[in-house]
Amino acid sequence: MKRVEPIAVIFLTIITLGIYALVWFVSTKDQMNSLGAKIPSAWLIIVPIVNFYWMWKFCEGVEYVTSKKMEGVMAFILLCLLGFIGMAIVQDSLNKVAGQPAQQSYPRQAQQTPQYTQAPQQQYNPPAASTPPPPPSASPKPPNIPPPPKSF
Repeated sequence: MKRVEPIAVIFLTIITLGIYALVWFVSTKDQMNSLGAKIPSAWLIIVPIVNFYWMWKFCEGVEYVTSKKMEGVMAFILLCLLGFIGMAIVQDSLNKVAGQPAQQSYPRQAQQTPQYTQAPQQQYNPPAASTPPPPPSASPKPPNIPPPPKSF
């Protein structure tokens, strides 16, 4: 990540009437994507309503790059409520990890699938030299009853 002074983010955004904010978002997105984040095209910033989705994905990228030192939800709240001051705070957290590799897998999607391990198989060993079980007992025979006499 390229280090940028947070105060510069504030002043450049004010001086350029917000144009630097777009430049900052695009360049920061490109740097985070090069580190493994998955942030969609920055063209989505200019589409109403969809820009909130893009901002959410951007904040997930911040969470990924900072190895959860800056939570994505917190970054989203800062950027939405504080504007360029939130940008400076996010930039400060990005500066703290500048030059360090990201140490986690991509958030949420990779963590949602649980990893199951198979229990060790136990081998069945039949008892040695056992006698076979007796056959099931047959039902008892009815007593010898003579047949009824025949009538003529």
